[in-house]
Amino acid sequence: MNQYQPLTALTYRLARAGLIVLIGCCTHIPLAAAASASEQANLEVMIRQLNALEDTARRSAKVADEPGKRFFFDYQRLAGDIERIRHGLEGYLTPSRAQPRDPAEISGDYTKTGVGNP
Repeated sequence: MNQYQPLTALTYRLARAGLIVLIGCCTHIPLAAAASASEQANLEVMIRQLNALEDTARRSAKVADEPGKRFFFDYQRLAGDIERIRHGLEGYLTPSRAQPRDPAEISGDYTKTGVGNP
């Protein structure tokens, strides 16, 4: 069974909507300020939403394989980006010292091409 499933319209919409919401929410986080109670609650909600998105992506990756498709959804790359966002949120909520900035960016490109290389 291939680790990448065909890129269906539903899968694409779910992933795109989830990332838009997460990125939109994350851009309003001040990096140097301590989290207030309401901000901390909102960040914890975002982490739960990331967990739900990750579970949905994991279930989608296990859907029956459809060989011969030209484009496949890159679930591994999505999982890596979700983990990076989660790590950033958790790091903000529990800083151990002055917060160094991680300049790496998430990919945002989840389409793989090739029939023989899913």
